[in-house]
Amino acid sequence: MKHFFNRKDSIVTEALDGFLATAGSGTLARLDGYPEIKVVLRADWDKTKVSIVSGGGAGHEPSHAGFVGAGMLTAAVSGEIFASPSVEAVLAAIRATTGPAGCLLIVKNYTGDRLNFGLAAEKARAEGFAVEMVIVADDIALPDIAQPRGVAGTLFVHKIAGHLSESGHDLASVAAAARAAAKDIVSLGISLSSCSIPGQAHEDRFGADDGELGLGIHGEPGVERIALEAASKLVAIMAERFAARLDPHSRYALLINNLGSVPPLEMSLIANAVLSSSLARAVALTIGPGHLMTALNMNGFSLSLIRLNADREAALSAPVGPHAWLPAKPVRQPVVVAVAKPASRDAAKTTSRDAGVERLITAICEKLISLEEPLNSLDAKAGDGDTGSTVATGARSVLDRADTLPLADRGATLATIGDILGTSMGGSSGVLLSIFFTAAAQSLKGGAPLGMALLAGLDRMTFYGGAKVGDRTMVDALEPALKAFDASGLEAAAAAARRGAEATAAMRKAKAGRSAYIGRQLDIADPGAFAVAEVFSAVAAMFAPA
Repeated sequence: MKHFFNRKDSIVTEALDGFLATAGSGTLARLDGYPEIKVVLRADWDKTKVSIVSGGGAGHEPSHAGFVGAGMLTAAVSGEIFASPSVEAVLAAIRATTGPAGCLLIVKNYTGDRLNFGLAAEKARAEGFAVEMVIVADDIALPDIAQPRGVAGTLFVHKIAGHLSESGHDLASVAAAARAAAKDIVSLGISLSSCSIPGQAHEDRFGADDGELGLGIHGEPGVERIALEAASKLVAIMAERFAARLDPHSRYALLINNLGSVPPLEMSLIANAVLSSSLARAVALTIGPGHLMTALNMNGFSLSLIRLNADREAALSAPVGPHAWLPAKPVRQPVVVAVAKPASRDAAKTTSRDAGVERLITAICEKLISLEEPLNSLDAKAGDGDTGSTVATGARSVLDRADTLPLADRGATLATIGDILGTSMGGSSGVLLSIFFTAAAQSLKGGAPLGMALLAGLDRMTFYGGAKVGDRTMVDALEPALKAFDASGLEAAAAAARRGAEATAAMRKAKAGRSAYIGRQLDIADPGAFAVAEVFSAVAAMFAPA
């Protein structure tokens, strides 16, 4: 897997400097001592308050440096990627931030972190500092393990302890609240891939149709392999695991954490699945979804819940300085606003019959439906191969509604066809044709003859769409056809459309539409122009003398 970096041994220090350079607040700094000492701290810190220090290996960004600031961490100590920071680095952070009020260390339950932070705490105490340490072990993936891992639920402890410190509480009360909070947190993760480390060979242990439940934030294998299913089913599995650990009579805050590379679209879908699951009954506040404690580029997410009381709810809801912290928000059902009715009641025309108009519309639609495969074949050579299907879908939609059209009113018929195509065809083609018919209908209602009305529709379509003759689009056939129709009738229009469509085959490079993004030369007719020529030929044949 590819990564952006300069040298493997400078990734973390360069990333921290990039973070500080773009933080913009002026309230953050780092201790001297790169590369051994990697500490980000508050430059505005008041040592009369309890300092809150945490950290761990890099690779979990925005944790931990991203949470340094007012109302959260006083300092974050970083190791190399997925490696505990050194004792010297932790001790340097304690010395730099701790005054008479003392220091609270918040540590995730990994052996390296416990040992290095623990030894630093002992050395700091020997130097006369008041230091307490809270260990967070929130992962419930292995329910019988004696030492559960500390994962994203640690951020709840950062927020609660940081709030109490900022509010002026003493070390004993801050530490007690942090320990109590840590006992009331549960977390569980799921992923569809492992993470890869810059500069190291990567071999993904996952299959194409499976994932892992309960894997760690360093890419450790999960507790069990699970089949890839709908997001709602995966969330239901997680909810079932949580159920045994939650108090049915308590309210909880939920943290929805992106472990690295899940797109925002999917994270919002996951949030909806969680808040539609059995977990929703217990959730009063949400944090996220978003990147909070990642595992580099892992394609997964984790859920963390903490039991709420009045003090924790106030602490989690309090504003903070770090932008990486996502504000806690109460759960709200989506607000649905009624769709506004059309301002003009002319939009709802009464169904009426006109046999001639009905035959014309039917012939055009049937012709377009018959062209589905040829148009798809043409488009496959210049685009994504769906022009025929898109056009046929629109034609079928018009035919399906033929018995509801106001056929005796030409303007209303064009307007209705525009509405149908705008909602049924999809993509730019549907919108362009909807503009064409809608504008033509307005012109026709204003008294213009049919030929001029259709040209008015073309004018609006090309204005909004941006294409003109020579750009290799359907306009190359439609514009000459409509001009010929207005001046000389259907036979001339059909001939002009055919010449325009054939001319597109000699246009080696499209200047508009999706095929404009293709670098190679084209030597086939534009599918839209070809469809226009076929329609005009079919209509001309209908009205040709016997």
